[in-house]
Amino acid sequence: MMFLIASLDYFTGRDFAVSPYYLVPICWAGWAAGRKAGIWLAIASTVTWFVSDLMSGYVYQHRETPYWNALMFLILFLFVVHLISAFQTAHYHLEETVQRRTAALAVEIQERKKLEAAKIQSERLAMVGTMAAQVAHEVRNPLGSITLNLDLIQMEIGKLAERGGHSPEESRSLVAEMRAEIQRIQNVLEEYLQFARLPKPQLKPVELNDLLGQKLDFMNGTFDHARVKRLTHFDPAVGTIQADAGQLWQAMLNLIRNSLDAMPDGGELTVGTWREGGQVRLRVTDTGKGMSKEQLKKVFAPFFTTKPGGTGLGLALVQQITNEHGGHLECESVQGKGSTFTIFLPVDKKI
Repeated sequence: MMFLIASLDYFTGRDFAVSPYYLVPICWAGWAAGRKAGIWLAIASTVTWFVSDLMSGYVYQHRETPYWNALMFLILFLFVVHLISAFQTAHYHLEETVQRRTAALAVEIQERKKLEAAKIQSERLAMVGTMAAQVAHEVRNPLGSITLNLDLIQMEIGKLAERGGHSPEESRSLVAEMRAEIQRIQNVLEEYLQFARLPKPQLKPVELNDLLGQKLDFMNGTFDHARVKRLTHFDPAVGTIQADAGQLWQAMLNLIRNSLDAMPDGGELTVGTWREGGQVRLRVTDTGKGMSKEQLKKVFAPFFTTKPGGTGLGLALVQQITNEHGGHLECESVQGKGSTFTIFLPVDKKI
């Protein structure tokens, strides 16, 4: 383009003022390729114009005029390049700022959605806890009375069997089955009460890696019995956090038991800790059955369970403990490959 403009300038002489069109390729180069390319093209355009002007045979009144004009063109071209490059820099900076703020806004919106979901979940859990406490209170006393009467019935069965000469084993078996069912109901009620009456965490300095390491060592027999290989990954940077050690281990124990239940034929269980900025992550990963997308959506809902005989309050309790510590709980799962539960906790949580 530059040589085309120079050719027009040469053949038209002074009939057409085509010199300003040199700014077109200069501006394009300064915008598309940067300041250096614009400067080099400005110099090349000045030299091309100067050569074209000398070859045109035009006679100036003063011999220095062509040199002066070339110098003025060069200054003009360089000034335009400077403006274009400055505008380009401002434009890119504005784009980066918009992108950065858009990304920050998207993160903020996502965090707000999480907080709103956590708030709704907390309200639901509070309502469930209140209902569970009332129901459990009303049912516990009758169950205790039934259990006592079963003891009396068992004693009477023994006496009647002695008098009649009949074997009491069948009757005792029925009583034992009734007692087992009542015990199962009592266990469910205890879980409800535990969920409803979870106290506020008593936050104290906790060496997280040491706590998990010691507790997991005590479970080696459980892992061996379940044919599960235990793996650990403890980040030394985790150090000390403010937490309720008892409640935190209770939450981790629930996650570990869920993972063991998901691996009836054995597998691998990985327990790890990571620190990222002001957050600590506690992660439990198994190679079990995993969950479908539909199950994953309801995994933290109270009373939802995939285990026969489960109450559906285990993960809800883990989430409640996590929320009380100022953190949140996430789950990733692939059906047939396993699940990963991650507890996010703030490092400097204070009462």
